[in-house]
Amino acid sequence: MRDLLDILPPGSREYELARSLDPQRIPAHIGIIMDGNGRWARRRSLPRAAGHRAGVEPVRMSVETCARLGVSSLTLYAFSAENWKRPRAEVETLWRLLHYYLGREVAHLMENNIRLRAIGRIHALPAEVRR
Repeated sequence: MRDLLDILPPGSREYELARSLDPQRIPAHIGIIMDGNGRWARRRSLPRAAGHRAGVEPVRMSVETCARLGVSSLTLYAFSAENWKRPRAEVETLWRLLHYYLGREVAHLMENNIRLRAIGRIHALPAEVRR
């Protein structure tokens, strides 16, 4: 948690919020259901893919913040069985985005001792995403 205070500007709202946290009450496991990127894009008259791309940064920030707070496990529910029923082009876009961003982030994850484990129907993922 000290790590988080070191990077936040003293006096900022975020700094004061982080300072007010009781390290003994930080949960060991947090789960996030990622939902609404398509609706976010539609409200802005953007393609659904733009919503999915916009969702990447909040995920990255959540992973980093949880690591800095000392949360030992973070579960991101990212792709439900219902998502397979979306148009093929959208599903393929989701896999391309996942492959691209994980490729960019894997070194950062390793540097920060963040381990990534995929669970679920891994066999159904495209080969390049499973790697």
